[in-house]
Amino acid sequence: MIEGIIPDVICHLTYLGALHLSGNQFSGSVPPCLGNVTSLRYLNLAYNNLNSRLTANMGSLQDLIEFNVSSNSISGPIPLELGNLKAVTLVDLSKNDFSGKIPSTLGGLAELINLSLSHNRLEGPLPDSFGKMLSLEYLDLSYNSLSGEIPKSLEALLYLNYMNFSFNKLSGEIPIGGPFANVTSQSFLSNGALSGDYRFNVKPYQTKSTKKSRRKRLLIGLYTLLGMGSLLVLVVGYVVLRLRKTKKNASQADVSLVKEYERISDYELEHATEGFDESNLLGTGSFSVVYKGILKDGTLLAAKVFNVQLEGAFKSFDTECEILRNLRHRNLTKVITSCANLDFKGLVLEYMPNGTLDKWLYSHNLFLNLLQRLDIMIDVASAMDYLHNGYSTPVVHCDLKPSNVLLDQEMVGHVSDFGIAKLLGEGEAFVQTRTIATIGYIAPEYGQDGIVSMSCDVYSFGILIMETFTRKRQVIKYLPKN
Repeated sequence: MIEGIIPDVICHLTYLGALHLSGNQFSGSVPPCLGNVTSLRYLNLAYNNLNSRLTANMGSLQDLIEFNVSSNSISGPIPLELGNLKAVTLVDLSKNDFSGKIPSTLGGLAELINLSLSHNRLEGPLPDSFGKMLSLEYLDLSYNSLSGEIPKSLEALLYLNYMNFSFNKLSGEIPIGGPFANVTSQSFLSNGALSGDYRFNVKPYQTKSTKKSRRKRLLIGLYTLLGMGSLLVLVVGYVVLRLRKTKKNASQADVSLVKEYERISDYELEHATEGFDESNLLGTGSFSVVYKGILKDGTLLAAKVFNVQLEGAFKSFDTECEILRNLRHRNLTKVITSCANLDFKGLVLEYMPNGTLDKWLYSHNLFLNLLQRLDIMIDVASAMDYLHNGYSTPVVHCDLKPSNVLLDQEMVGHVSDFGIAKLLGEGEAFVQTRTIATIGYIAPEYGQDGIVSMSCDVYSFGILIMETFTRKRQVIKYLPKN
């Protein structure tokens, strides 16, 4: 363990991206000059003996993603300026000696996922502005001296799956909407003046009269219905306008596609990917591996190389070539050219700098707001509508899932990987095939009988929508071998 004070010389490291000093015996104050190291993304000073106060200039770290000073002896008020950390996803000030009120400016941290202020000496009311932290999933305010009511605005935090208000001096009714519908009494221990539902193990609702209580509930229900109705109208209106715009852009994009190339050799493709180096690996599939590459003219590309040793690889390559050579849509991955000989099969695809939707849903460092998720789902819906209804021969994708949705520089969604797609012949409503789709996204009739129809894609799209908005995987990652 390292002892002593944190030296100010660290503040001269102007390109410092991460500072992890947790689990040592550092004492003294958090150097105020750290606020000048604006390149910092991760700052972890937990489990030390730091004291004194946090200074206002810590709010200058506007690119900070994680801020952890838990388990120290830092005192004084929480600086208002921490509300300037607009990119932060984690703030942990727990197990210190902070006092005073919780600043309402923290409510402006729109990207915040984890907030822990437990085991301090904080007092006063909970800021109503906390209801604006729509990305919040974890909130721990236990073991303080907070008073007043729990704000109703917290009912808007739809992603909040853990909350703890125990051992405070809170009063009034516990909200019941939104995330409060799934919490237990363990979140409200030792708050003698709280009242609410019986499952919270607190006093019953305190009402002056049954008539007023019923009227209040009716008004709440009416306002809720009106609010939900208004929200539904806004969402539907947005989706309609977005689809119109997407169709217009798609028709324009059909005319001007990615620059086309003559077929290139496997040698050129190997050179573009630096010998198919693992550092350029973008992803793997059932029959192929995808690498990032650069052509001689500087064009960025994604090289999809098929493993010709695998049974089904040739068929997968032929299927993608047959389908993608004629498809023209803004929300489909575009083929630049192909490379094929007896021993090598590869496709050169448009490079998508923001990777897969799967990466954005489950990475701790990346986040999509609700509007971005809605936009991406509209992009996918537009692509699927084109595959089913806008092409001369209906195409069933058969493997729609987050890892097969790619995001370009503008976060526009593109459906990719047509290796197991099926073409429906004229007048055919379905075809029968061997089942090789992904568990969790596969329609029942496809999984049980191998029957492929456009309904299979509709089923997978429904699963995709739920996963995108809940950030919950649809299947357990590791399944038993049997």
